[in-house]
Amino acid sequence: MLTEALRRLPGIGPKSAQRMAYHLLQHDRDGAAMLGRALFQAVENIHHCSLCNTFTEYPVCEMCLDEERDKALLCVVETPADQLMIEQTLTFKGRYFVLMGRLSPLDGIGPKDIHLEKLISRATDGNVSEIVLATNFTNEGEATAHYISEMLKARGLKVSRLARGVPVGGELEYVDAGTIARAMLDRRAT
Repeated sequence: MLTEALRRLPGIGPKSAQRMAYHLLQHDRDGAAMLGRALFQAVENIHHCSLCNTFTEYPVCEMCLDEERDKALLCVVETPADQLMIEQTLTFKGRYFVLMGRLSPLDGIGPKDIHLEKLISRATDGNVSEIVLATNFTNEGEATAHYISEMLKARGLKVSRLARGVPVGGELEYVDAGTIARAMLDRRAT
């Protein structure tokens, strides 16, 4: 049962799950108990923010309550991990909406599964003047961004997309052709 539970984690196969289970049972029973308590408390106490949909212990998360954040800017991301990465850049001072996924018809994930009705409500609350789409640059992320963009533009909202291109410190000879092509198409004046 422990091995099967550990296999539910991303990137953990049967062998890794078995090694983890044996390690916890043979060498770190206190760690196993602590892990069990932490997981139980997280499942019991963490839920979605009523405004931005990220994980929080409170009805509304700290970022949504922060009066110094720009209410007119709304950044849409796929996951709380994406939100954290953008926050770590210290460049975005607006608010967020976390989709908790992306459109993926092949996997049976449609608009209702990524909280688009809640996003529309948030984007049209009268405070938001620009929505920044910061979904991943995968096929599903691009399709999700396109779908959301069309939906929000139809409601008269300004929508922008996170820029993409050559990474900082990247050397052109080591960058893939698709990235260079997109950087060329998205170039801007200096």
